[in-house]
Amino acid sequence: MSSIKLIADSGATKAEWSLVNGGKVKTINTQGISPYFLNTEQIRDLLLKELSPKLKNVQVDEIYYYGTGCANPDNVKLIKKALKQVFPDAYMEVTHDLMAAARALCGPDKGIACILGTGSNSCYYNGKKIMRNSPGLGYVLGDEGSGAYLGRKVLQYYLYGTFDDELRGRFDLTYMTNATEILENVYKKPLPNRYLAGFTYFLAENRGHYMIENIIEDGLNDFFFTHLCKYRETWKLPVNFAGSVAYGFRDVLAQLCQSYEFELGKVLQKPMSGLIAYHR
Repeated sequence: MSSIKLIADSGATKAEWSLVNGGKVKTINTQGISPYFLNTEQIRDLLLKELSPKLKNVQVDEIYYYGTGCANPDNVKLIKKALKQVFPDAYMEVTHDLMAAARALCGPDKGIACILGTGSNSCYYNGKKIMRNSPGLGYVLGDEGSGAYLGRKVLQYYLYGTFDDELRGRFDLTYMTNATEILENVYKKPLPNRYLAGFTYFLAENRGHYMIENIIEDGLNDFFFTHLCKYRETWKLPVNFAGSVAYGFRDVLAQLCQSYEFELGKVLQKPMSGLIAYHR
């Protein structure tokens, strides 16, 4: 009899859980779990309230948890401790979102795995382990090609008066905001990276305008030049992408791969489908 597996892909705002029982998969969504903001008891309570009731007393044998903040060993211990309190008898593995992307995109094969979502990251994966990682320095210093990076460019074009009248009018109609409010959100309010990333919708909705295409292409090219060119394996192995930005602008990724002479591999909006295949 095959063991029952629970796979989690958790960000800070939302988490997706897949209960894999033979050929059947059940998806459960809960709040996200950030070990930087929640302690063991809070995580345990969240699991008991939002996850356990939906499992309908199923005995989970194995847990594979991929989450934000889990590159830090202290955070891994904290998450494991909370999971153990809810699933005392399960085998468990807790690791980070870059490993989720690598396994989902490459499976047992070698490849380059990239995340382009709210933030960005990349690595060379040898089919078992992450061998090299070009650091994602976060949205202030890095995160090239990410939603936060592209959103920042949108706001620069708007605030510097670079947009033509047509785009400026569309921006005003869509967001009904002003410089004071924008700066307040970026410099004073919590989660400015998420606020910035929200402006990638403006890019997606206004494709075809040369300024919009320039922002997307320049932002993604910065990721290629700054990160992908650092791996000598990039020219020999498929380059794979996961994340909402990668999926939304996959046509631009394909063009850039062609011009850099890279082989474009998989592009997934979310890693979960690939993780289910990997753990099966």
